[in-house]
Amino acid sequence: MQPGNCILCDSKNEDIVFTNDLFRIVHIKDIYYPGYVRLILNRHAAHMTDINEKEAHSIFSALLIIERCVRDILNPDRINLACFGNIVSHLHWHIIPRYKNDRHFPNPIWGEVTNTKYFVADYLIGLEQQFLAQIYTKKFI
Repeated sequence: MQPGNCILCDSKNEDIVFTNDLFRIVHIKDIYYPGYVRLILNRHAAHMTDINEKEAHSIFSALLIIERCVRDILNPDRINLACFGNIVSHLHWHIIPRYKNDRHFPNPIWGEVTNTKYFVADYLIGLEQQFLAQIYTKKFI
């Protein structure tokens, strides 16, 4: 996929929580997965080896900060951290809080539904706003 055809090269219609010169963190509004965010490289690159070590360090540091905030505020059973690029060949990561009783557990959220009766607890929706506010205030390198 060439940059001109890349949906992640264009940040229109994204709920941007944080941005700097290297990357942006966007809130993915998924009714089943509060706290789901995506870290997206601001320029087009398809692979980790397309970025330099300093950029990789900054991104990895940001992923650690995000995961710590997810754990501290949302207290999930697991955190799925994924970087595929199979469909959208633009370097980005999905950070998804997971709970043992959630809609797809233990499958990925794109997989088969295992709990059709799952509803997000109201308190998690409130904690999601606290989590997003925390990300907004973080100092990313």
